[in-house]
Amino acid sequence: MTDASEEPSLIRIARENGEEATPEPLDLGTRVRDLRKAQGWTLEQAAQRAGLARSTLSKIENGQMSPTFEAIRKLATGLGIGVPQLFTPPTKGQVTGRRAITRAGEGQTHLTTTYEHEMLAGAMTRKRMLPYRARIHARAFQEFDGWIRHDGEEFLLVLTGTIRLLTEFYEPVDMKRGDSAYYDASMGHNVISTSPEDATILWVTSLD
Repeated sequence: MTDASEEPSLIRIARENGEEATPEPLDLGTRVRDLRKAQGWTLEQAAQRAGLARSTLSKIENGQMSPTFEAIRKLATGLGIGVPQLFTPPTKGQVTGRRAITRAGEGQTHLTTTYEHEMLAGAMTRKRMLPYRARIHARAFQEFDGWIRHDGEEFLLVLTGTIRLLTEFYEPVDMKRGDSAYYDASMGHNVISTSPEDATILWVTSLD
């Protein structure tokens, strides 16, 4: 178990796994494809709107040809944007299409004396939140090395069994399956099982 002054290992590992990665250079072909798909257009529909041959647009999207300035102008007009926007990386408000699926039992496991964490969506890099399933072994506050504290906010949902949520500034709260909590993770917090069997919870921690 970590010292009270340290982050839980799972959260520290997530923050060390490329969270501050340098953005990759813009790929024009991918940018065009993303903009087209964001409009819900097929390759044929986008080509017609831009006044380009379907084969030309396909080659541009697949990086098989460098478009002329005239083709770039037509692309921007067809997509309803300015030429500079075509070379601007996506902003937070745009759809990225990222997805990660973790089958039951396939998450990466991290075991401590008090919790057994199963990291979810482990293959996805630069996450803004860390989802994981936890089996709660602890039955008393004394089993921890003090309070757990780390940056960000945290959400938990009880999946099985019953738990007691212990927080630094509030009275302990008993929770059952389906109950949830959202709290400031820099506030000291711990979770213990109160059911005969180890309770399981879904935990989501922000990484921003």
